[in-house]
Amino acid sequence: MVAGAAAVYALRLADDCLVLSHRLAQWSSRAPTLEDDVALTNIALDLLGQARGLYARTAELDGTGRSEDDYAFMRGEREFINCLLVEQENGDFAATIVRQLLCSTFQLAQWQALTTSTDGPVSAVAAKAAKETSYHRDHATDWTLRLGDGTDESHRRMESALAAMWPFTAELFESDAVAREAGALGVGPDPATLRPEWEGYIRRVLGDATLVMPESTWTPSGGREGLHTECFGYMLAEMQHLHRSFPGVTW
Repeated sequence: MVAGAAAVYALRLADDCLVLSHRLAQWSSRAPTLEDDVALTNIALDLLGQARGLYARTAELDGTGRSEDDYAFMRGEREFINCLLVEQENGDFAATIVRQLLCSTFQLAQWQALTTSTDGPVSAVAAKAAKETSYHRDHATDWTLRLGDGTDESHRRMESALAAMWPFTAELFESDAVAREAGALGVGPDPATLRPEWEGYIRRVLGDATLVMPESTWTPSGGREGLHTECFGYMLAEMQHLHRSFPGVTW
């Protein structure tokens, strides 16, 4: 059970990174400015690198001998255990920025906590990822301020994006048997303990951006158990199409 909990925990982290990476990669050649086209692509590549390191660790823990590609391309929708927030569609640029602000703020707190993980390989991934994610959060913060306190139209779009993305944040802080056991082993933090730091930062940024933190009684969850939103299946089909069409091909 120890190895099982640690493997599932590492897989959750990896799936979060992979799915968010693919969502951001969908902006390649489509971002509103050339600078942000490069920035979003680089953030996607950082997340992909984080996912690869964590998939490699998962393979060691679960004993299956699967490769990084097996985890990414050869699992079905119900086998992915990423949180629901990372899979939400890009929408307009405001929606992408709001999703990125919410995700990167959480991930930064998580990586910082994981630098002291008792799992050496996970701790090593976290040490590098914390530096990368600090930039990811800065980029999202800058755009949140520009759009939230910008024109009437950009402000309206940011408010709409916040309303759409906010309900999915509750799942980030849910504790279940896997999270509790990982915490007891010193592998990772209890997600609930990350909420005060996350909420404090988000509240400050939204306030500076003249945006109001939403209140929501709808708190969808299920991603950690493989239950996903409708858009995820379409994204997965796109992401896995080439690999599944030509299994085992080398380039």
